[in-house]
Amino acid sequence: MLEVVGITQRFGGITALDDITFTAAKGDITGVIGPNGAGKTTLFNIVTGLYTQTSGTVILDGADISRLPAEKLASKGLVRTFQNIELFASMTVLENVMLGLHSRSSSGILACMGKMPWHLKEEQRIRSEALKWLDFCGIAELAEQKASSLSFGKGRFLEIARAMAVGPVIMLMDEPAAGLNNRETGELASLIRKIRDTGVTVILVEHDMELVMDICDRIIVLNLGKKLAEGTPREIQENPAVIAAYLGEG
Repeated sequence: MLEVVGITQRFGGITALDDITFTAAKGDITGVIGPNGAGKTTLFNIVTGLYTQTSGTVILDGADISRLPAEKLASKGLVRTFQNIELFASMTVLENVMLGLHSRSSSGILACMGKMPWHLKEEQRIRSEALKWLDFCGIAELAEQKASSLSFGKGRFLEIARAMAVGPVIMLMDEPAAGLNNRETGELASLIRKIRDTGVTVILVEHDMELVMDICDRIIVLNLGKKLAEGTPREIQENPAVIAAYLGEG
């Protein structure tokens, strides 16, 4: 589904990423881990079109997407959630998800202003679909609450519901468990598996090693801008170089 080939990113004289290559298979959950400063978020920023890499190629489902902006990538089914939750606080939970669905609306501004029948029908369809994704993420009962009133954990699930509403083929999650308690992290693990079971490929950057080892099919380890290791959770757990990087040895 996703191929990252020879990605290098330099900021002035600093090399943040050095010749990173890996693949994420369709329908898999792939984890990207590493100590602070390893280059994980920089890699995500390149894949999702926020940064333009110094060199290298990003391929989505066989197509080169290396130079496409974020909005074009979303239309191709590549979406992202952020470590810092980005919600429209003054809108309701339902309206936040409906906003994501409006990107696929066919009604123009005149139809909206005139409340044309086809626009009203489409608006009802968007509302129903938004409710479906809220239910999928376990927060349908919060639909009419303001997003600003949500706990951090519920806000995280709302962000995921909005991302799912876009119709992704691949979702990149940047530290989705950050700020969650143990119960919420368990709910997140179940939700990520549900997302994978719908056919969406998932790649996540995460520091919660218990979560990563529990749900990931493959794990990529970065350290100091280089790929240190790649393998199954068991292979990563037993890799001496990975152990040394996390313990600060060698």
